[in-house]
Formats: sequence, structure tokens, C-alpha cells
Amino acid sequence: MEFNWIFKKKETQQVKFFLKEQGISKGLLAKIKFQGGKIEVNQSVENVLFKLSFGDQVKITIPDEREHETLLVDDVPIDIIFEDAHYLVVNKPAGIASIPAQYHPNGTMANRVKAYFKAQNYQDQVIHVVTRLDRDTTGLMLFAKHGFAHAMVDQELRKKEVVKIYQALVAGEVSHLKEHDTIERPIGRDLSSILKRTVVETGQQAETEYWLMKRNEDQALVNIQLHTGRTHQIRVHFEAVGCPLLGDDMYGGKMDRGIQRQALHCCQLSFIHPFTKQRLELTSPLEADMKKIVDQL
Repeated sequence: MEFNWIFKKKETQQVKFFLKEQGISKGLLAKIKFQGGKIEVNQSVENVLFKLSFGDQVKITIPDEREHETLLVDDVPIDIIFEDAHYLVVNKPAGIASIPAQYHPNGTMANRVKAYFKAQNYQDQVIHVVTRLDRDTTGLMLFAKHGFAHAMVDQELRKKEVVKIYQALVAGEVSHLKEHDTIERPIGRDLSSILKRTVVETGQQAETEYWLMKRNEDQALVNIQLHTGRTHQIRVHFEAVGCPLLGDDMYGGKMDRGIQRQALHCCQLSFIHPFTKQRLELTSPLEADMKKIVDQL
């Protein structure tokens, strides 16, 4: 894959420093040098010490990424929300993990995306998972289609510039929910369980912002934005305020409302595309099990 820039500084600068400013890491430079890539300035091959002058045309060629043979192929169709040369956004159904685990090497979204990449005969075959969702959470998942794209959007993730909005159905003390509020309670391990988390003073700081969208006597639809990324954060925080998610038996959610998984959906994803510099704003409608309940609120 090729990327091009024009050097517009009045003072000279070495190629390696210019490329660093464009998001090219030392690791990627090493890959270019040792795995078949190249750096060109004005159509001549140069090394990283070459000094650029105003108006120079810089092109890098990044070698193709071969597939990881240990990642199995699961030839199940995927629901594509957005795709270009750099990114793929898919709609994840319930009951599907994001990535393989030791005892579950297949049947995940990563396996399905690999099958899609192979069917399309893409040059880059490595699966770069940018944003994950829990097995029973539905909605938008972001994949990068090559390592440079992954590194660039990771910078936005670290700066909290990738915005994900979730929708959740909660039940219980919904009359206590405000139109807009933030839950700030530390989260740590529940010592009674390997998997479960709980609000505990010695836990890590956690912040969950929500907006009340619909409500009846004991159920509500809320939109949620996470400002920290703790395990099970949404589920733990809404249990802590007396409004656990419907279908979430681990955290005390009601199981008699026609939904048998935590009622959580990633409905919006937005970020500045690192290469086009345009803001991508993507949406995903609720799954049928959640929509049926929302329509009754």
C-alpha cells in the first residue's frame, strides 16, 4: 500500500522525522526497510536520513500483511455498515464474541472478517480489531484494514476522540434517573466471582455519562457514553444505581421481559478519518429484541 505527502516546510528535515509527524512509527519504518517496502523522494529511493526540501514529494510503500494462519476462517456473512481502503465497520449480532479465545478459536467476528478479507482477495490479510464488544452486546465494531490505519486510529482512541454511543434498556428504580447525569463510581473485581465486577472503594475510577430517552413505570431506554473503559462498566454502574440492564442475569437484570441477554447496543460510532480528515458518523439500528421493548415504552 502506498501513501504520499508533499513536504511544505521552509527548513530542511530528515525523512524519519517527517514520517514520524505523519504517524509512521519506528516499527513501521523497520517493516518498510526489512520486509520489502521503500521510501521515495521525487521518485528516487532514499533512506530515512535523507533531508527533505520544500516541495519534495514523499512516497512510502508499505509491504502487504500476510495472514495469521492461527486465526481460523468462519465463512458467515457480515453486516457491513462502512468500508473503504483503510477501515471496515460491521454490525455485530448478539451471542458472537469479538475475538477468539483459547477454548473458542472460531465463530467470532474476527474469524468472520478474515473470511470476508480472503473472499475479497485483499492484499493485507491481518485482522486489526480496533473496538470490541462483549459477546451479548450488539452493534458497531471497527476494524482497521492495515497496520498503519490501526496505529493512526489508536492515537485517536488514546485521546478519547473516537466516540461510541450505546443504548441500554434498564429496569428497576427508573424514577430516580435524571434526564442527563454521570455515574462516577470506582469499579473492581467481585471477590465472589472470577468474571463479575462491582463498585468498590479500592477499584479503578470509572465514569459513565447517560441521557434518559424513554421511560415508563419501571423500564427506561438510556443513551450512554463511556469516559473510562472498565470491564462490564455499563452493567456494573446501572446495577449500582438500582437499574440493572434487562436480561443481564449476572448483574440482577430482569429476565421476564422477553430478552435473554444484556440489553446493550452500540448504536453510534464517530471519529475523524485519519487519511481523509473527514468525520465519520455511523449508526446502527436496535436489534429486534430491544426494539420490541422500546416500542412499548
